[in-house]
Amino acid sequence: MEQISPTATARGSSKSTATGSSLEAAGSVTKRLSQELMNLMLTSPPGISAFPKSEANLFEWAGTIEGATGTIYSGLTFKISITFPPNYPYVAPTIKFDTPCYHPNVDIVGGAICLDILQDKWSAVYSVQTILLSLQSLLGEPNNASPLNPDAANLWDKPDEYKTQLMKHYRPISDDA
Repeated sequence: MEQISPTATARGSSKSTATGSSLEAAGSVTKRLSQELMNLMLTSPPGISAFPKSEANLFEWAGTIEGATGTIYSGLTFKISITFPPNYPYVAPTIKFDTPCYHPNVDIVGGAICLDILQDKWSAVYSVQTILLSLQSLLGEPNNASPLNPDAANLWDKPDEYKTQLMKHYRPISDDA
């Protein structure tokens, strides 16, 4: 009969504890994302939406943002992708525009977004709804001091030229896409 030393037992239990705590962490992230989804479905302001891409994966979402009334983006709708890290909400999700978005703070090629609350100003109190509202606001009020698209930043104060460039890049969302 094999004897198990106390050291081996301690190592085994710490391993199962580590696995257990990572499962608990995943469970708490899943719970948080489920709550945020429910909140979005019940209280989402007009012009923003987001939901999981599939029932099997709560960490990958698709969303839409409509340009706010009174802005150069009014009447336009953009698709975005949201990827949540396993340690959300302590780390910001990765968000990118899937619809080409001509904007000073958006990379027109890859869809990356330069928004302080998604980088150095991130806080665990932010929610998907907060992020979507911030992105909708950013469309009409860019930070031209920190552009990802310098051409768009340079044209921002020339609304007619800006709108021409915006519409050259914009692709309407189709129901099947």
